[in-house]
Amino acid sequence: MSTTPQPTGQCNIYLNLEQEPEVTEEGLSIALGYLYSSVTIRAITSQNARSVLAAGCLLGGMDELCNYAYEICRQSITVENISTWLQFVDAVPAPSDGTSTPIEQRQMPPQTAIFGPFAQRLREDVFDFLVVTLPQTLNVGGLSTPISPHPDGQPSDAGRDTLLQIFALVPFDMFKAAVESPTFQIGSDQARFKFAKDAIDLRKRGIARGQGAEETVVLAFGGHNGGSTVHVTRKLRKRPLWKVNA
Repeated sequence: MSTTPQPTGQCNIYLNLEQEPEVTEEGLSIALGYLYSSVTIRAITSQNARSVLAAGCLLGGMDELCNYAYEICRQSITVENISTWLQFVDAVPAPSDGTSTPIEQRQMPPQTAIFGPFAQRLREDVFDFLVVTLPQTLNVGGLSTPISPHPDGQPSDAGRDTLLQIFALVPFDMFKAAVESPTFQIGSDQARFKFAKDAIDLRKRGIARGQGAEETVVLAFGGHNGGSTVHVTRKLRKRPLWKVNA
């Protein structure tokens, strides 16, 4: 950001937004308008809320605007746009519990760093949507989940299929936490294990491919002391060794 004095006593303010892709012209316009009138808060919608939040965080000193935009973001997470939110949270580093080291160490990239503490709050909201709201919305494990046929003619749980397609896109650390979470209620432990196994099969064809890691799931019996009996792990694939004859 830089300012250039003008003869009239005014100055131009330049914002370098090349490194801030989340800040759009619309979001910045609403945030700047808020400086003069709080009525512009009415212009925040589910489509522009994240951009307004980013702009408010960039400009600073707009707690009311940021909190309002954040709440609109939280409420706008749906089945239809969850893939977009998953792309967003994939850039937000998972909080470390101090017991493990991620396979890939990543710093907070600019597009999420701008959100400050709101980035982690949104990550937690997406996680809650995945493990609580989404299974309930799709009625996974319920008695009234609609049934639709597979192409091979076998019956299929439509809600479960939708949940599988979504979990195939979830970043690994969140996928592991979601499947192992006690709040992820989709039936028995065996049903959760089978779901995780099917999801991993789908992930092998998608985001997990080419990452140099292999995901697996196991079902533990007894001795879990009230913890999860379903455990998801990921390990690095061994690179092939090539013998070179001198």
